[in-house]
This record gives sequence, C-alpha cells and structure tokens, in this order.
Amino acid sequence: MSETPSIVRQDGRAAGQIRPLKFTNHFAPHATGSTLIEWGKTRVICAVTVDEGVPRWMKEQGVTGGWITAEYSMLPYSTHQRKPRDISKGKIDGRSQEIQRLIGRAIRAAIDLEKLGARTLWVDCDVLQADGGTRTAAITGGYVALALAVRRLRAEGKLAQDPLLSPVAAVSVGILNGAPLSDLCYVEDVAAQVDMNLVMNGAGEFIEVQGTGEESTFSEQQLASMLALGRTSIRQLLDAQQAALAS
Repeated sequence: MSETPSIVRQDGRAAGQIRPLKFTNHFAPHATGSTLIEWGKTRVICAVTVDEGVPRWMKEQGVTGGWITAEYSMLPYSTHQRKPRDISKGKIDGRSQEIQRLIGRAIRAAIDLEKLGARTLWVDCDVLQADGGTRTAAITGGYVALALAVRRLRAEGKLAQDPLLSPVAAVSVGILNGAPLSDLCYVEDVAAQVDMNLVMNGAGEFIEVQGTGEESTFSEQQLASMLALGRTSIRQLLDAQQAALAS
C-alpha cells in the first residue's frame, strides 16, 4: 500500500486538527437560544426563534409534531469582496438555498419532532466573516443554539419531555496535493482537488456526506482517509459543543 502524502499546512496544523474553536452563547438576546461560533477566522451567528404553529403543509397532510427550518446568509462584508444581499437580487441564490436546506436536515436529525409539539423552530445562521467551512460552522453552532433554545423552553414549562436525541456537528475534509486534510480554511478549500462535507451525530452515525472531485477523481483509500479524519475532527467538535453547553 502506498504511503499517504503529507503537506505543510499554511497555519501549521496536523492533517486532522481543527482550527481554534470558540462559542459565545446568548449572543442574540432576543432569540430563544443563540451562539456566536468562531472557528478559525470564520464567524457565524446561530440563533433559534420559536413560532407557536407549524407549516401549512403539515396541517394539510395531517403530520403531527413540530418542525425545524433554517435560513442562511452571508453578510455583505463577510468576504473580501462585498457580497450583495439576496434581497437586492429579488431571490435567494442557489448556494444559500442549498446550504440552508442542509442545515435544516442536519438539525432536524438532532431532535424528536413529536416531542417538540406543534411549533416551528427557526435556525438563522448569519455569516459575519468567511474563511472556509461556513456551512459546517452553521450546523455545529446551530446545534448549540438549538440545545440552548430547548433548555429555555423546558425551563418555561413549554416542553414536557426533552426532545433532543443526539448532538450533531459537521466538518469539511478534502484532498490537497494528494494529501487528505480536515477542516479546510479558504485558501485550502479553493485549491483542493476533492472537497467534502461530513455531518455526523454523537453516536458516530452519518447524517449527510457531500463530496465531489474538483476537476479530479479520488480513490477508495483516499475516501477512507477523509472519513477517518472527519470522524476524529467531529469528535473534537462534539466535545467542544458539550463544554459550551456546560459552561
């Protein structure tokens, strides 16, 4: 078996080492639960608010329980070049739509919707600064905001049972110059030959795997290496989430 290539990363990290991670909880005081996740130079505000009701389609189809939906946006000053707001274009761009659907799917996997009751939780993720991994930061921070919101709803007597199932976190992995890496920053992401996002829960189960060769292909061995790095990184993220919720 051939050796896995290694490279020196821009910030000196090991292949499976995540960037410095920090949560600042209750960042948005009017939200039911919120946190600012600072992951390397990427910063995302994740906030959960509650609507006492469910979408119309649930009522029409007789679906019981509650619902979780997400919205994602990058603020105009979050990137080196100003990013116009979606409202200025009259519609949400395809990338933002794809990411907010991913966030919604990931966060819904963390909760028992029946125990949530007939209410909707909105997970809003606003990117203040982007340096790679904004969608994975939104999911990882979104779970912390969700857990804080559930804690408050239970304290207010609005939830009879704890609806949380298993924590959820996400990380990017990829192949750069033949070497598998975890938690790619922007300069690594744009140069990577393979780009993949992993979403997993606390039980070590996959929720979603998004991967593609960027004008390249990848082998089964490389895939296995990326998955192994991703698992290790997500364990670090899950530990950081629990520490943030315990503080």
